[in-house]
Amino acid sequence: MRAQDRAADLYTAVMPRQGHSATYVLDFEHSIVEIEKQIDLLTEGPAAERFAEEIAKLEETRASLLTKTYASLTPWQTVRVARHPHRPQSSDYLQLMCRDFCELHGDRRFGDDPAIIAGFARIGSMKVMLIGHQKGKTVAEKVACHFGCAHPEGYRKALLRMKLAEKYGLPIVALVDTPGAYPGVGSEQRGQAQAIAENLFEMSRLRTPIVAVVIGEGGSGGALGIAVGDRIGMLEHSWYSVISPEGCAAILWKEANEATNTRAADALALTAQRNLENGIIDGVIREPVGGAHRDPKATAERLQGWILDRLRELTRINPDTLVRQRYDKFRAMGSFSRKLTSV
Repeated sequence: MRAQDRAADLYTAVMPRQGHSATYVLDFEHSIVEIEKQIDLLTEGPAAERFAEEIAKLEETRASLLTKTYASLTPWQTVRVARHPHRPQSSDYLQLMCRDFCELHGDRRFGDDPAIIAGFARIGSMKVMLIGHQKGKTVAEKVACHFGCAHPEGYRKALLRMKLAEKYGLPIVALVDTPGAYPGVGSEQRGQAQAIAENLFEMSRLRTPIVAVVIGEGGSGGALGIAVGDRIGMLEHSWYSVISPEGCAAILWKEANEATNTRAADALALTAQRNLENGIIDGVIREPVGGAHRDPKATAERLQGWILDRLRELTRINPDTLVRQRYDKFRAMGSFSRKLTSV
């Protein structure tokens, strides 16, 4: 084949297809996504075998760019990855790593909150009570789930299931993924703050192992309401903080924009690595190169392995010791000592 004919075939193969739907693209991923599109078009095209060499070079370039980009994410970029619409949610991990899931509904007081999933499940060989935030994927699901912002009935539902787990001697696994508790008037009237406070109090003394993992967003008390655990982990590209960057920026600089959000994210120390350094969490679970949204199955396998390792460790501890260690763990957060020197 003549060089110009080969070049023409290659150009035709990588041209966008008619009706090709646009996907969600982060601004720092444009070059990566363009390469991925070219790989897809070459691979699926009628002349795929002719371009095996080009495909291999493109895949090598893509892997190098992904590794370089995701190894140097800023805190604000990490927040945006954690919010990626294709990032796996609690329901996805239920399907990928759990068997025999039996969902339980309602708080016996007001109703059911779809922003919190709760029920019996089996992870590997271990029976657990699994509780997780759910954001929803379609517009209808997102609205129904309040975009992952739970109402007080959601936290009451979670607490009822936690006490049920304690009764039957089952460990608790919590998957945290929320920008924060729902801030509406109705939720406040039904006792939002009280519901979260009661969860913090009761979880601190449950006589059963609790493992919590931030799988996406971990915003404020909405996250902490199901995250008082013996072991707390974070997926590599998730965030966990007392407030969102936008909320922090609006308070400190009276305006939330790209510049102030970036400054706030830097100041909040919200990344997994910073939370580990500050003693807030106990481990960081590495994600596949390019984030969990690029390989949910591999992410679920790593998440399952981390959870099972922690549960095997915790189930060997006496319940009294477990409660005492949990209390000491949270009591020590934020503590420091100051040495006085004479002048």
